Amino acid sequence: MSQVVIDIMQAADWEQVRTIYWEGIATGHATFETEAPSWEQWDAAHLRCARLVARAGRVAGWAALSAVSQRCVYGGVAEVSVYVSQAHRQSGVGRRLLSALIRESERNGVWTLQAGMFPENAGSLALHRGCGFREVGRRERIGKLNGAWRDTILLERRSPVVGVT
Repeated sequence: MSQVVIDIMQAADWEQVRTIYWEGIATGHATFETEAPSWEQWDAAHLRCARLVARAGRVAGWAALSAVSQRCVYGGVAEVSVYVSQAHRQSGVGRRLLSALIRESERNGVWTLQAGMFPENAGSLALHRGCGFREVGRRERIGKLNGAWRDTILLERRSPVVGVT
């Protein structure tokens, strides 16, 4: 495998990012989404800061943040998305992306990161816990995917450097 470099996501990366997103959708355990959005939809839904890709020749994974609320009181709270290509899973790419995303979020004043995932997504749960996220709770039957009710596990990570005073 080529050396992995964490880099800022560019609009030109979108087709490779979208392909990786499709791979996640296909697992049935990564998202409630059943279609990958257009670049314009994705761009509008994610914060401008902390949009990252892992490059190993091609894009091997991506990570980004979205706002959890438009209320100013939650301005330092963001939701995490991390997706790794099928070919690069269990190679450390996810940990490198999430660690870099945490650093970027703190540089941009984010004090709490949250992530929601299906309990069946054991790899993602382990990744987030390994990067300092703690389980806040289980949201039972929070939404339907392909006609079946699904639970999600809610995790969060409070920054030890942002919003401490």
